[in-house]
Amino acid sequence: MRVLSGIQPTARFHWGNYFGAIRQYIALQDNQQAFYFIADLHALTTVRDAPQLRQASTDAALDLLALGLDPAKATLFRQSDVPEVSELTWLLMTVTQMHLLEKCHAYKDKKAKGLAADAGLFTYPVLMAADIILYDSDIVPVGVDQVQHIEVARDIAQRFNATYQQEVFVLPSPRVVESAAKVPGTDGEKMSKSYGNAIEIFEPEKKLRKKIMSIKTDSTPVEE
Repeated sequence: MRVLSGIQPTARFHWGNYFGAIRQYIALQDNQQAFYFIADLHALTTVRDAPQLRQASTDAALDLLALGLDPAKATLFRQSDVPEVSELTWLLMTVTQMHLLEKCHAYKDKKAKGLAADAGLFTYPVLMAADIILYDSDIVPVGVDQVQHIEVARDIAQRFNATYQQEVFVLPSPRVVESAAKVPGTDGEKMSKSYGNAIEIFEPEKKLRKKIMSIKTDSTPVEE
């Protein structure tokens, strides 16, 4: 069984990343053929500073190794080091219908807020599909909010296979740990880099203490 997943190096990893995906990476490497990548091409939709992105990609790789990813058991690589993924993205775009991408959460959310969405964000799911199906991935460990992307990848792979009347690509399936998929942030909402409520895994002690002390507690007495 082949497992593949990627994680963006847009900021240092937080506990939502760990319980939503990284913990699965570590568990699956023992019994599966595992491939994990630093998604620096995906990160270009939000990070436009080249030195910053290079450093963030290095930090992400080091953090994954520190958390238990074993190079002897799993393959860890940088997305942009495999040019075939960009080539496949274009091939998949030629069979991907617009309405499929218009239904994707990231694009819909930005549009609903009246914000400008560039082509990178709109076609983001196609690049993600290329990431997944290029390696004939059977299982993709994801957070619950990423399941839609795997469903889109399946749809695109099915359409490509049907168009060329060959079983070219394996249809991937998501694997979600439901009990740990959503980790609350310091404000009680889902922990996210973009929400500013995340606690980093390797947070310095002083900053960690400050964040923990800022969390509101329930004043209701514990029932005996």
